This record gives sequence, structure tokens and C-alpha cells, in this order.
Amino acid sequence: MDRIAQTFKKASDENRAAFVAYLCAGDPDFETSLEACRSLLNGGVDVLELGVPFSDPLADGLTNQLAAQRALEGGMTAARVFELVKVLRSEYPKTPIIFYTYYNLVFSNGLEDYVKKAKAAGLDGLLTLDLPPEEAADLAAACAEHDLKTVFIVAPTTPAERLPKIGAATTGFVYYVSREGVTGERDSVAANIPDSIAAIRQHTELPVVVGFGISKREHVAEVAQYADGVVVGSALVNVIRERVDHRTEIGAAMSSKIADLIVGVNR
Repeated sequence: MDRIAQTFKKASDENRAAFVAYLCAGDPDFETSLEACRSLLNGGVDVLELGVPFSDPLADGLTNQLAAQRALEGGMTAARVFELVKVLRSEYPKTPIIFYTYYNLVFSNGLEDYVKKAKAAGLDGLLTLDLPPEEAADLAAACAEHDLKTVFIVAPTTPAERLPKIGAATTGFVYYVSREGVTGERDSVAANIPDSIAAIRQHTELPVVVGFGISKREHVAEVAQYADGVVVGSALVNVIRERVDHRTEIGAAMSSKIADLIVGVNR
């Protein structure tokens, strides 16, 4: 059983949802990003989702756009993202790490070579936001060859007839984007999450995680009643944004934030 499957099974056995945490790799610099990731993993995060910084992150709201900008200005490159994964993998051998990325970053570096390097660094899966499963045959083949899991997205606007194809293409877990639009903190959880998860589960036995707009402990608790995993991103990225001029404070602040949020996963 791979790390992703083991992690979700463990959470299920403990009658809770898995906590999936997002940060942009290298925000605001390599060492501070590493410490922020360590704070999350030491705080009990089940899956680490690393955003690969990109100059045109179309699916991201302002919070994550600015995080990518800070990371790029701080010297983050594709090679350094892999280096960050290598360090974290050596310290946290059991925790799944996935990339939240865009296809241009994969394709432009040579698809086969990129997947091979990602696996060698210790990555577990790729969530390629702008690549639909209908066009993902080459990436799926490379991931299968190098034992890297795929993560595909279902949105509120996804037609029901596409769910079987998404379920068949996914080998890690399905990511349900609970809101239309871009990433960002929200005041409330989106409607119809239970029905949407039920529809997805008709076409896959893999875990279904829910993200976009989940930013408070009560949001986590609400979604955890239905989903196999809960994704929090912008609320964690804002911990960095608010202290970018006081970077030595970020690690402790991240630990405090995750300690509050993660309580919500218990059913």
C-alpha cells in the first residue's frame, strides 16, 4: 500500500478525515518555507500539498498568487522545489507530499524527465490543475511508469457524464473543488458538498478530499463529516503573508494555526 492509501486508511480507522495542508513551495524563501512545512508536519498534517510557484496561476486567488510571486522573487526554481521535497522526505518518510501545479511547468521541462525527477525527490502525486483527464494520457503513462499517483479535480460545474472519466484517470485521490472561481478564504462552507461527494463516490473507491474556501476550525469540522480529507490552503498561506517582514515568527505562528484547525477533522 502506497503512502497516500496508507494515510487515508489510518485516518478512516481513527474515525476522522485526513488533514491536507497547502503551502506554496519557497514562500517567502527556501529556509522559511522549509520551517513552515516542518511546523505543519510536526503539528499532525496528514498530506502536504506543495504549490509549485508559477508566474500565471490562473486557478489561484490573490493570496496564493502573491505567495507564488514571493517564492519566485525569493529565488525558487523547479530544481529548488525538488530539493525542498528531498529534505522533507528525508525527515518525514511516511507523509505523502503532492504537487499542486500547472501543466506548463511539467511539459516545458520534459514530461518524462519531470515525473522521474519528482519521484526521485520523494513526491507521491501530481495535481495538475489545468490538465483535464481527456488530455492527460501522456502524463498518466509517465506517472504509472514511475509509480507517481495522479490527482484530478471535480468542480461544482463538472457535468455528471464526466465523473466516470475523472474517476478512472485518478490513482491517488479525487479533489473536489467546492466553489466556483479561485482559491481564497471564505466566511462559510459551500452548499451541496454531501451530495457532490456522494455523486463522485459512485465512480471511484479512492478517497475524496474537499478544498477551496475552508479556512476555520468549524469549516474543517463540517466538511470532515462527509469527506475523506479536508484541504486548507489560503488560511495557512496568510500566516506567512502577515509575517513576511518578521520571518523568524512564521514557524511558531504556523504551529499555533494548525493546532487550532486540525481539531476539526475528528468526527
